[in-house]
Amino acid sequence: MLSLTLTTFSVNPFCGIIQSMDANIVRQKFLDFQVSKGHKIISPAPLVLEGDPTTLFTGSGMQPLLPFLLGKKHPEGTRLCDSQPSMRLQDIEDVGDPRHTTVFEMLGNWSLGDYFKEEQIRNFFEFLTKEIGLDPNRIYVTCFIGNEKYGIPQDMEAAKIWQKVFKEAGIEAKIAEIGSAKEGDKRGIKPGERIFFYDDHENWWSRGGGCETTPIGDPCGPDSEVFYDFGEDKQDVEKYGLAHPASDGARFMEIGNQVFMQYRRNEDGTFSELEQKNVDFGAGLERITAASIDSFDVFKISLMKPIIEKLEAISHKSYDNNTDEMRVIADHIRGAYLLAGQGLVPSNKTQGYAMRRLLRRAILRALDLGVSDNFLSEIVPIVADIYRDLPDSILTHREMALEVMLREENAFRKTLNKGLRELHKIAKQSSDGLSGYDLFKLQDTYGFPMELSVEECYRESIKISDEYQKEFEKALTEQRERSQTASKGMFKGGLEDHGEQTIKYHTATHLLLAALQKLISKDIVQKGSNTTAERLRFDFNLDHKMTDEEKKQVEDQVNQWIEMDLPVVYDEYDKDYAKNTLKAHGQFWDKYPEKLKVYTIGDFDNPISREVCGGPHVEHTGQIGKFRIKKEESSSAGVRRIKAVIE
Repeated sequence: MLSLTLTTFSVNPFCGIIQSMDANIVRQKFLDFQVSKGHKIISPAPLVLEGDPTTLFTGSGMQPLLPFLLGKKHPEGTRLCDSQPSMRLQDIEDVGDPRHTTVFEMLGNWSLGDYFKEEQIRNFFEFLTKEIGLDPNRIYVTCFIGNEKYGIPQDMEAAKIWQKVFKEAGIEAKIAEIGSAKEGDKRGIKPGERIFFYDDHENWWSRGGGCETTPIGDPCGPDSEVFYDFGEDKQDVEKYGLAHPASDGARFMEIGNQVFMQYRRNEDGTFSELEQKNVDFGAGLERITAASIDSFDVFKISLMKPIIEKLEAISHKSYDNNTDEMRVIADHIRGAYLLAGQGLVPSNKTQGYAMRRLLRRAILRALDLGVSDNFLSEIVPIVADIYRDLPDSILTHREMALEVMLREENAFRKTLNKGLRELHKIAKQSSDGLSGYDLFKLQDTYGFPMELSVEECYRESIKISDEYQKEFEKALTEQRERSQTASKGMFKGGLEDHGEQTIKYHTATHLLLAALQKLISKDIVQKGSNTTAERLRFDFNLDHKMTDEEKKQVEDQVNQWIEMDLPVVYDEYDKDYAKNTLKAHGQFWDKYPEKLKVYTIGDFDNPISREVCGGPHVEHTGQIGKFRIKKEESSSAGVRRIKAVIE
């Protein structure tokens, strides 16, 4: 049995010398602490929720409890707690930095009409400082600044409670009104400030996002987030601006969020106070454990460190020089193990496809480390031991997990080997070497990624076309035109759901495409998109990295169209009329039905955007909000990706 307990110590002036703990101990301490406060431990839900077709996986601890937060009586009473394994694949490409993971464990406690702000805030502070041993001088918090339009006051109640709690710990806690995260990037923090007010994009909770997009009838309310400070040297000011809790920079890491459900959205769009006020609290087990060992890198905690160490031994390479690859492998194998332990098997549909994707991405990253032989047999037993304390209700098939994962590894390696054989076969048959069309065939038919083909050609001195990237992209486009691919999300059009905030992002995607075509290249077309309630992700053809000036121009153009409050209308037309007369933008004309829906933004005779689309969209662009590009990066050969948010 592996011993996962870490042996480092930290000195906390608030509570003495505390031994930093592994994640299993942190989890148990949280549950024991909540029981001491009168909570009942409830069983975590499975990663795949039965009877819920709208989501692939359980993404938070509150997700299974939503009916009870909406008023249904829970059989265990009004004080509940659990530790919920969760999975979110929306931003799988972000895994590789020090804090993002696809699989995580959410520590949660709930008050269903029982205690409220004072008890919750005090309890969480006590848990962090006395049970875990975090330094209270490095704890910072945020609260809701209020929304004048809807008559929702500033949450001064929570701020004053925090001031008292910090004062009792001997800490000055000045209050600062920041507003938006963007303003915080310019302002930073000043000496003595510890409590920060932000707008509803940061500190308001509803299933739809901010106040404006809160669904009718839903409970909602302000939240108070808790951050841990890892030091001024962690902030990249040039990239992220000045440090403050809601910054995208590395200095502050959120370790818990307390949602105070005290309002309900009325039929007329206003808000009224709830008679039964709830607390919905969630904290990342991985992040609290990282804070307990004073590490900003969550991959150094006990849930992942043994995996990393084994990868170092197998590859004979160091983690410090191969962080991206090892982080992806450690994260993805954990996720695949939890899915296999629940009884899932890799497939080409829904959850099974997600599991297959995790495993194959891990295997490809292992190849990047030079690990060309099967390695899961050495890694999975370590993961199984790490999660030995998870209940059988979650890991119902844990004894079969290794076999399932090894079977997929063997199958994928055979695919890779077959691809290699085909590559060399094609190379021998052609004196001109491999074209981009050949590379596409290897990927599309044999599952052999283009990047591996290029590496093999260079390694074996096989001639490759100078235009292989353009040829590959052309072949990919032709295939898409022959057969329209299924949406990446669970809903049509790449939308994760049809909530109001997601709809705003959907319309912003149309404006983004129009701006790219106007300012960068009229030949730009959409190559893929994924829209959630938190962000949009948009892929498009372009042969160069966008400059900062180009990104700024595109961002400003989208915001100008938003500020113009342009109408967004749709109608159904005959396909021929939509294509040839209206000149609507579309990619799959041979696959479209004879009657289709076309959305127009702006003046009908001289539109900003006109696209074939199933919708839904906002009624006018002024409903969207402030558009901001967060990242522009490569997606694949000749394809760029923009990630953007609405503030």
